[in-house]
Amino acid sequence: MSGPNGDLGMPVEAGAEGEEDGFGEAEYAAINSMLDQINSCLDHLEEKNDHLHARLQELLESNRQTRLEFQQQLGEAPGDASP
Repeated sequence: MSGPNGDLGMPVEAGAEGEEDGFGEAEYAAINSMLDQINSCLDHLEEKNDHLHARLQELLESNRQTRLEFQQQLGEAPGDASP
């Protein structure tokens, strides 16, 4: 009897039962479909990540400009901020 991790006592070919590699055409098609769905999801996540990155860059630049304007209004030099 084979355990969940596969015992060495059971030959690999025993589970194939007539198929050369253990997988039929339907199994390969199902795996391929799942991989396509995963790839599509990853592409969507990458697009969202790129969009968020661009928005954060815009926010960072906006905050830098605002800070410089406040420093100029207060009469401070940009590098002379004191606590």
